[in-house]
Amino acid sequence: MRRVGLAVAIVAAVALAVGALGLAHLLRKPIVPPVITRGADARRILSPGVVAHIERIFSDRLPGDRSKSPRLIALTFDDGPYPVETPLLLDELAALHVPATFFLIGDDATLYPGLTRRIEADGDEIANHTQTHPAFFNRLGGAEVRTELVQGARTLERYVHDPSIERLMRPPHGRFTLATVEAAQRAGYDVVLWHDDPGDWRLSVLPQTIVSHAAAHATAPEIMLLHSGRLATIEALPELVARYRRAGFRFVTAGTLLRDVPLVEIDHPKRLRV
Repeated sequence: MRRVGLAVAIVAAVALAVGALGLAHLLRKPIVPPVITRGADARRILSPGVVAHIERIFSDRLPGDRSKSPRLIALTFDDGPYPVETPLLLDELAALHVPATFFLIGDDATLYPGLTRRIEADGDEIANHTQTHPAFFNRLGGAEVRTELVQGARTLERYVHDPSIERLMRPPHGRFTLATVEAAQRAGYDVVLWHDDPGDWRLSVLPQTIVSHAAAHATAPEIMLLHSGRLATIEALPELVARYRRAGFRFVTAGTLLRDVPLVEIDHPKRLRV
């Protein structure tokens, strides 16, 4: 009996240790929510405190049947437009019948107004990636954030009429703080981040690496971060799209995803492989 009791005690101790390590790992994970809507409590969402983190983990009520998680994916392209890569990208998206969301820079749109108009004419969504794409957006004050967004929207509105220009934004390089997020919210924006970053911004990345990464990190639903100025991304698209479609996914814009999918599903997607 003593041996049985000792064995039970050892198993319990190991279970507790594993659970503690798992919780510690979870609490160490960086907080990068896929979306922070304009009406959300950004302080609660982004608080680094342990208590707040635990509360977020256990407070959201997830749907009981995760098998019904919506298989929608939004391809989102940052930066540009670019004179060579963007037309090639638009050609490929049109050939694949895939709508996408382009987070455009105001200054670049001014350089290439015809490309900016073509994005909208092709049926793709245009959102705000600031006027000048500050390298350290996370260091800006609230007034500077608002200026970047207002000027970016005014510039884009010279060429296109997509309402998402004044509703959806993404911080340059994905760099943000609580202060910059709250400033964007006050300006009327949802802050759109992502579920997966396949790393297509790396200069040496291969098309197959992009596809393999995406396939291994797929979620339902999903917002994928990609970039408009990368030839490897364009080359990867046919296989990437085919794999997601075989897995039952439908491609939509970020705005459609936010409109049609409950936020709790977006915040807690089902993980799978495609």
